[in-house]
Amino acid sequence: MAETFLSPVIDKLLDLLNQQVTLLKGVHKEVESLKDELKIIQPFLIDAEKKLAKDELSDAAKEWLKQMREVAERIEDVIDEYLYHLAHNHHHHHHGLIISIRRAAGYIGSVKLRRNLASKIKDINESLLKVQKRGISYGLRHFEEGSSSSRITNRDASVIDPRLGSLFIGEDEFVRIDSTTNELIRSLLEGPTTRSVISLVGQGGIGKTTLARKVYTAGNVRTHFEYFAWITVSQSYNLEKVLTTMKSQICPTNEEEHVETIEGLIELLRQHLQTKRYVIVFDDVWEVDFWRNIKHVLPSSNNKGDRIIVTTRNTRIAYDAKDTPFDHVQELKTWSSELAWELFCKKAFRFEFEGHCPKELEQLSHQIISKCHGLPLVISAVAGLFSKKEKTKLEWGRVFDNLNYEFEKNPQLTSVFKILSFSYDDLPYYLKTCFLYFGIFPEDSKIYNKRLYSLWIAENFIKSRKGKTEEEVAEEYLNELIHRNLVSFETVNGIEKECRVHDLIHDVILTKCEELCFCQIINQSKLRFKGDCRRLAIHNTTKDVLNLVGSNSKIRSIFLFDIDEVTESFIISLFQKFQLLKVFDFENAPLHKLPKEIGNLFNLKYLNLRMTNVKIIPKSIGNLQNLQMLNLNKSFYAQDLPIEIYKLRSLRHILAGVLINYEKDYRFDSDIGVRIHKGIGNLEELQTLSSVRISPSTIELVKELEKLTKLKKLGIQHLTSGISTETLCSSIERMSQLEELHLHAKTEEEILDLKSLSSPPPFLRYLSLFCRLQQLPKWISKLQNLQALVLWFSRLTEEPLKYLKGLPNLAYLRMVETYVGDELHFEEGGFKRLKHLRVIHFKEMKEMKIERDALPQLEKLWLGSFPSMSEMPSDIQLLKGLKSLDIMDMSREFVVDLQPNGAGYWKIQHIPSVNFWYVNSMGEMYETYKLGESNLLERLQSNS
Repeated sequence: MAETFLSPVIDKLLDLLNQQVTLLKGVHKEVESLKDELKIIQPFLIDAEKKLAKDELSDAAKEWLKQMREVAERIEDVIDEYLYHLAHNHHHHHHGLIISIRRAAGYIGSVKLRRNLASKIKDINESLLKVQKRGISYGLRHFEEGSSSSRITNRDASVIDPRLGSLFIGEDEFVRIDSTTNELIRSLLEGPTTRSVISLVGQGGIGKTTLARKVYTAGNVRTHFEYFAWITVSQSYNLEKVLTTMKSQICPTNEEEHVETIEGLIELLRQHLQTKRYVIVFDDVWEVDFWRNIKHVLPSSNNKGDRIIVTTRNTRIAYDAKDTPFDHVQELKTWSSELAWELFCKKAFRFEFEGHCPKELEQLSHQIISKCHGLPLVISAVAGLFSKKEKTKLEWGRVFDNLNYEFEKNPQLTSVFKILSFSYDDLPYYLKTCFLYFGIFPEDSKIYNKRLYSLWIAENFIKSRKGKTEEEVAEEYLNELIHRNLVSFETVNGIEKECRVHDLIHDVILTKCEELCFCQIINQSKLRFKGDCRRLAIHNTTKDVLNLVGSNSKIRSIFLFDIDEVTESFIISLFQKFQLLKVFDFENAPLHKLPKEIGNLFNLKYLNLRMTNVKIIPKSIGNLQNLQMLNLNKSFYAQDLPIEIYKLRSLRHILAGVLINYEKDYRFDSDIGVRIHKGIGNLEELQTLSSVRISPSTIELVKELEKLTKLKKLGIQHLTSGISTETLCSSIERMSQLEELHLHAKTEEEILDLKSLSSPPPFLRYLSLFCRLQQLPKWISKLQNLQALVLWFSRLTEEPLKYLKGLPNLAYLRMVETYVGDELHFEEGGFKRLKHLRVIHFKEMKEMKIERDALPQLEKLWLGSFPSMSEMPSDIQLLKGLKSLDIMDMSREFVVDLQPNGAGYWKIQHIPSVNFWYVNSMGEMYETYKLGESNLLERLQSNS
């Protein structure tokens, strides 16, 4: 059965029944009854939510849906309160020595708690019966019985599809994307004689339908093919109706012939298509199974060069239609600023100024275009709105300042909002909640994938699956949002994803968040609070927040963003007001002290102190038996973990890296990483332990790491040769799930002998070694799954590239003072999948050779500083796919030679982005200069 907002509540009740059997004595029957009742109501909800997505729900039914959400939240409240008081009583009875809630059953005075729980559940059951009867009276029924929102039912024909305009764009409105259009036409007219499928995929509003229509109606395409069909599939498709529409276009002479079965329609269409060359467009495909059903209609053996075009927002669907080597997927990207400008001017000044932007409106027009982020649908709609406004800076400025409101309310732009909303409506419930989480973060935020995973898990959004961790399931959820082109990302350090959503998608999310009371955002311009939201995001200031929110027990998650000041009293008040909190995210807040009252949040699962000034973690943290994530990453001062932390058997992630510019500031004696002590082996659920210091450095403590067999990420600082590297390697070998390994020596003289790691973890994807090496460990070249490798201060005397070039999945390589020789040699055929290469501080290097067909996929290259190198290696010109080149701390002669009027410019002129980096006059941070920039030449002149 499909999921609804009741699904996590049912799961919560099941967990309660399974895990608290003894404690629920006398209440078990009521809890079981409630669970069964929710399962009965679930199909009604499916029907209601399907109708709501299609604007087919009456106001009364909407109110019913709202009441059901309130009931679901009430059930969650009852369970959360029960578990909180259970843990609270147990803590006080046991003086903080918590072992497990289940062991408490024999001695805890829980009779009153159970009676209270039974009474509340009885009330909820009675409410549910009334709500269910109301739902039936509003015309809602079990989805499986065949409701009007069944998957095979088309949208009401009277509802006009807001995408209709994409099919009928006039020639004078069309911006010619010659390379894309011509390439697509060539794919239709030329190429193999076998049938081939071309899938156009991209986010909503990217121009898939417009491009497909332009190509479909092109004169040379119309003369080349004999049969044509354009089928708009959309979200809810009926296979029989799709086939009937194809029949009406391909064999109109048989229009009167009635075919009763799907099999008959397929046979009729196959007979016709077998005889002629055809081109068919399936526009706006949403369901993965569509191609698997429709391909049986399309003969593939007549060798006439038949072509099919599929447009979709989902990359999974696009690649599912790729059955043969002749099929291909074309991913449409957002438009360049030049194309965006051309389209905007064409629409905004269509009947004035000869289609050109007046000088006084140029700056504002560029600001408007930047808001559209390269989506042609949005650019066109926004330009159309401004075309009807008075062409003055005052009027245009007023409209621009209220653009978000215009998208929601202005009839000219609401169609854009609807089109973008279709993608949200198509999501299953479990993805909707994950997707809405992007609304908590400020616009344009870049969010690391693992932060999302931990938050989703803490919120119980992730359903565990046999054979997979919750983190792995969360990764699948994020990938699904990416495949649906709702979330974009950049890969950082070879394996991490930095995720964001388009500004307008963010606006859609905020609208949904408000409708569903998913989260409440308080900032200086929005000082109001609705009391029934689960999540609270505080932006800019904490002033008056406590007065606004009052004592609201519904809040489960609190986030702070761009806060100017955080007092200890404010934090203590939050802890006291919201005792059922599961998530506390202080990232980048000016927090200096974590109050001991944190220990009263017994339900807390996620605590993020990243980039704060917290110096001490209070001992009371040992009370948080549900804590899964403790993030101290890049926190400036936290150096010690209290031994009480080793009682937290649910803890999965301890992150404790530091904020440091490694390439400029790194010193081996830096005070990096928090200290861990004996007892760390008790945390057997740990998946992440990074970056920590083993203190004191004893064999016993190193050996204790062997118990952490579920570790996926391990980072150890201050390693010395005094520690038995054999013991360390032995512990690492036992970590069969390990994916990331970071080993840092204590001093630059320490040589770590890692040869004894003969059987490294097979799934290792990221390896970082900050240490002297006598030689590169041979096992590195055997890491078949390695995607990222970082080698700092290795100072190898033997050139390492020959041992690394064959790593099949290596995408990121960073080398700093790795080799003391005078030449690096990238051999032919080496580093086939490398995309990002950094080569820094090779003091002796004079020459870098790159053979043809080496580094074929390289996109980003960082070089410097090489005091012995006088000019850019000419082989750089062979890297045709290079998108960016960043050069650090190179000599004046080296850089001047590469300027547009320099003798060596030809070597790099094919690279779209070239930047130069130098430490500023204060010696604190790097300043960046673009190729040919006058400031760069002035800087070089001052250095000479």
